[in-house]
Amino acid sequence: MPLHVPPAPAPALRTVLTALSSPTAVREARTPSLLRARGPVTPELPLPVHVLDHVAADGVPSVRLAGWRFLIRSGERAVAAADTMPTADGWAFSRFFEGPYVTATESALRQAETMTQPFQPRLLSVPGLYMLTLWLHGDLTADAAAGRLQATDLLVPLAPAPPGIAAHRPHRVADLLPVLTLRSTPAPLLRTTA
Repeated sequence: MPLHVPPAPAPALRTVLTALSSPTAVREARTPSLLRARGPVTPELPLPVHVLDHVAADGVPSVRLAGWRFLIRSGERAVAAADTMPTADGWAFSRFFEGPYVTATESALRQAETMTQPFQPRLLSVPGLYMLTLWLHGDLTADAAAGRLQATDLLVPLAPAPPGIAAHRPHRVADLLPVLTLRSTPAPLLRTTA
């Protein structure tokens, strides 16, 4: 298998397991698919979630770790996801959720498993475009919490992707980053003279 899924911090996993075992946490999450799940549910495929804050004038992206996401599996498929976030004391459970990104993440991971080159999977959020990508990092020994995009890494936009960006199509960072930078830069205000 070409994907080398990094281990999540043990305290982050414990917070998800605790939330899953709490009927109150699951009920208050209001994720119908998690409430309807038959049989045991398990957190799997932990992925570090990084956020693209900005791209400097020299083209170097600023990326930071925002948390870890676990796909929650029931039977043969992921029915929800659980997010954790770093705190001053370690890790805290953040939320359960469902929706298109859960299915899209699972689909993109299956797609990445068919590639010949090995990768370390991560998620990269681009808040300025309301976009989430599967980030396939080429350095398998890298610390998953370290956020350094390499030009040869691949980004696979998850559906729904912004207009004009094809979902589930792998792009090299060197090719997609300029597009993301241009799209997320606010247009200058036009001044009119009277």
